[in-house]
Amino acid sequence: MAEYAIQVEDLRKVYGDVIAVDQLDFQVGRGEIFGMLGPNGAGKTTTIRVLMDILKADAGTVRVLGGAPGAARERVGYLPEERGLYRGLRLDETLVYLGRLKGMSVASARKRAAALLEQVGLAEWSRKKAQDLSRGMHQKLQIVASIIHDPALVILDEPFQGLDPVNSEVVKDLIRDLRAHGKTIVLSAHEMSRVEALCERILLIHHGRAVLYGALADIKKQFAPNAIEIAPPLDWQGWAEVARVEARDRKQVVYLQPHIAPRDFLKRILEQGLFVEQFALATMPLEQIFVTVVKGE
Repeated sequence: MAEYAIQVEDLRKVYGDVIAVDQLDFQVGRGEIFGMLGPNGAGKTTTIRVLMDILKADAGTVRVLGGAPGAARERVGYLPEERGLYRGLRLDETLVYLGRLKGMSVASARKRAAALLEQVGLAEWSRKKAQDLSRGMHQKLQIVASIIHDPALVILDEPFQGLDPVNSEVVKDLIRDLRAHGKTIVLSAHEMSRVEALCERILLIHHGRAVLYGALADIKKQFAPNAIEIAPPLDWQGWAEVARVEARDRKQVVYLQPHIAPRDFLKRILEQGLFVEQFALATMPLEQIFVTVVKGE
């Protein structure tokens, strides 16, 4: 079995005079949650369409589950950017029909459809038509439809579109459950904060090119400011070690002078007898990292 679920080398895709994807290289390991991130128009959806064999690459090499794009189509689940289900069919009928198209028996499709609808909070709506659903409910149905056949690789293009915070958590739990069952998940999104907590590794695309690629923890460590998150808030007036302070969610982000190490700052806090519940290295939000990298190009 190939080590990677997806391998892309020097991918290039051009529309007329527009270079949508330019010399893109990345791999997605089996069993990981991988984020393909970037603003609208960055080239994410074009890349996914090449992976799904909807578009042909103009140059480069692409392998999906060890073979050419399209060869493993029955083992891939895909949520496209443009949604579309049979609005006049009941939810259970729609899912069974899609499962049958993927080679499932009627019985197995019904069983899995019932389990997935229960998992995303749509069990009571199983005999309703898709046209009766709210936007958020329809989005959850679309995600269920993409995984009805229990695929090994799941590619979700903007999976949190139209979801409120509660249903976003439902979908995140579903994605984590897929990961726990050994599935490989690729999440494509322009709202980076939505997927930041899920992904182990990421690819940030800008104008069709990779601007950041690798383990999310390593990237965040690379761009970490010399700052500490502290709770509860304290008065730092007169502390020469402190450059500035920001309030953040009932905490403080204390930016230290460049020559001050966090451990030395903690030592002084303890020597002063100050009460601290939380003392943690601050990280830069992924969206801010992206902006920093793009501005530096």
